[in-house]
Amino acid sequence: MLAFSHQEYQNRLMKTKKKMLKKGIDVLLITNPANMNYLSGYNGWSFYVDQVLAVIADEEQPIWIGRHMDANGARATTWLFESNIIPYPDTYIHSEKHPMEFVADILHQIGQSNRRIGLEMESYYFSALAYERLKQSLPNATFVDASLLVNYIRIIKSEQEIEYIKRAAKIVERGMDTAVAHIAEGVRECDVVAQIYKELITGTPEFGGDYPSIVPLLPSGENTSTPHLTWTDRQYQYGEMVIIELAGCHQRYHSPLARTVSIGQPSEEALEVSKIVVEGLNTALDAVKPGITCEEVEMAWTNVIQKYGIEKESRVGYSMGLNYPPDWGEHTASIRRGDLTVLQPNMTFHLIPGLWFDEYGIEISESFRVTENGCEVLANYRRELIVKEDLDLTIIS
Repeated sequence: MLAFSHQEYQNRLMKTKKKMLKKGIDVLLITNPANMNYLSGYNGWSFYVDQVLAVIADEEQPIWIGRHMDANGARATTWLFESNIIPYPDTYIHSEKHPMEFVADILHQIGQSNRRIGLEMESYYFSALAYERLKQSLPNATFVDASLLVNYIRIIKSEQEIEYIKRAAKIVERGMDTAVAHIAEGVRECDVVAQIYKELITGTPEFGGDYPSIVPLLPSGENTSTPHLTWTDRQYQYGEMVIIELAGCHQRYHSPLARTVSIGQPSEEALEVSKIVVEGLNTALDAVKPGITCEEVEMAWTNVIQKYGIEKESRVGYSMGLNYPPDWGEHTASIRRGDLTVLQPNMTFHLIPGLWFDEYGIEISESFRVTENGCEVLANYRRELIVKEDLDLTIIS
């Protein structure tokens, strides 16, 4: 079930240990499931309980420590030896005993309890209680923050990772086609999302889809004035606009895409704003090439919208790829002012320069990879405000 060759996992582990050495970290306790997957292959919906991948600087293999019922999942999806898969009993689940006490006991047993231990302090999956129990159980250890250590190794993708992201892009094209085709006056929002999910999971005849880390985001009407709203059971109305933000996902690798649909003719103002968004998006994509910074890409966008008297406070993009709920972003580079991350080939980003006003919003986005000379846009989808009245789309079955 491994998604990559054994050699690729070894290369990732070697890069991680080099970073650990540079930061003076002897033991790295990984709780972020994307980072666990990246180094070991582990892939299961078990991140709602405490689990750890312990990378020890002077040991050949990491150690997976997780819930007993998930140990077979580790055996099925990782390249680890049986002896490096250590389950804890269910008595640690939602009880006075904490799984991090078990982790600490293992570190005691293998002589790692008094070392410098790196923790992913900014992980969704590492609670304040987990940290406190580790400190109490390992009084002789020194803890250091290693929140993004593995994330920054992930920022440059291998050719196999790029292939998975390109497959995800093919899947999101189909999901977007389905969304646009089903959105119409009198149709319930939830029914459109049901069709989207069917397409995202079905994928293509050549490869299937995985569950995206973020649910489809489909605000409509005045709710398009804000991002990150999902759906309700209300019916679409004629004259409304609908924002569609989706991601295809394959082998846990994502390719997001956003478009805006108008049910009937949009207002002149909305149509003009959509043209500004597309102009800014195109200009930013044209600016992408190795050696420039994320800030310079953002400035290409900003220079366009400022011509029209528009300001945007939030970032316009971020590094993305491998992840688990609740986010498909990698939490590293952002396309915004002040981010001096230098672009390198095989970095992948979601460029989403949305604009939101009091009564409506427009989102038109692209995911891209940095190439040797510029960038490659991953999905092939019409880049404009989509007006349903003059568009004849066939619903994919």
